[in-house]
Amino acid sequence: MNSSKLPAFLIALAVLFVLIYSSVFVVNEREQAIVVRFGQIQDVKREPGIYFKLPFAFMDADRVQYVEDRALRFDLDNIRVQVRGGAFYEVDAFVVYAITDPRIFRETVSGDRESAESRLRTRLDAALRRVYGLRNFDAALSDERSSMMQEVRTDLSAAAETLGLTIRDVRIRRTDLTQEVSQQTFQRMKAERLAEAELIRARGNEQGQRRRAIADRQVVELVSEAQRDSEILRGQGDAERNRIFGEAFQRDPAFFEFYRSMRAYVAALADSETSLVLSPDSEFFKFFNSAGAQAPAAPAGTATPAAPAAPAAPAPAN
Repeated sequence: MNSSKLPAFLIALAVLFVLIYSSVFVVNEREQAIVVRFGQIQDVKREPGIYFKLPFAFMDADRVQYVEDRALRFDLDNIRVQVRGGAFYEVDAFVVYAITDPRIFRETVSGDRESAESRLRTRLDAALRRVYGLRNFDAALSDERSSMMQEVRTDLSAAAETLGLTIRDVRIRRTDLTQEVSQQTFQRMKAERLAEAELIRARGNEQGQRRRAIADRQVVELVSEAQRDSEILRGQGDAERNRIFGEAFQRDPAFFEFYRSMRAYVAALADSETSLVLSPDSEFFKFFNSAGAQAPAAPAGTATPAAPAAPAAPAPAN
């Protein structure tokens, strides 16, 4: 090749490469491509692959705008809603959506996700306020929560279709009381718990008094029965003792009289500080009046008590 033609060949080759490069675009599995020619949508590529278009996008020939082909999400936080009854609550929710019609998406919001989500937020806010306003707060914490989310999704789907979007799911992440309502609810719950505690305490005191009364009655009954049994046993013991004394007296009255007198001496003279002023001829000393008097013989098998020493002369009365 002539060396003078080499630069022209390289230039032609470079131009060809630029034309080919500017005419090819690639769509991956997570994207959709909108081909725009002179401001008008020429084609929409949904399947992944390599595609061709007119070159020189800077001349507004064919331009490619990519949009997401996967589930997307946006959140809406701290929505102040009013439930039936007038109370206010704060709600956090999120929406899962997908761009299912890129052509409408391009025509309505120029393919801008932020603009589309801004419109959905406004519609979601209104839908949540309407759904909560028809119910009490307890509904959001019950089985009715699913039907509430379905209503919000239905309201939001109509607006999303006009933007070329499809709502996949709507969820509530949080439902809390506002600060003023939270304080009021806390005070009400506190009062309810205090009243419940007083009721439980009163019932406990009532049961305690009832059980103490039963226990006191049982104590009285047990003590009475024990006293009755003790009196019966004491009476039986006294009767048995009197019977034994009677039998002993019938066997040997003289010895029994002597034994009783000795016991009386022991009982009377046991205290050394006791002073007795008695006549020597007193009946109390009848077993000591006669020098030759002897104690009656004890019955067989009975030990003869030792004769006590002669009592000292009675001391003069103080």
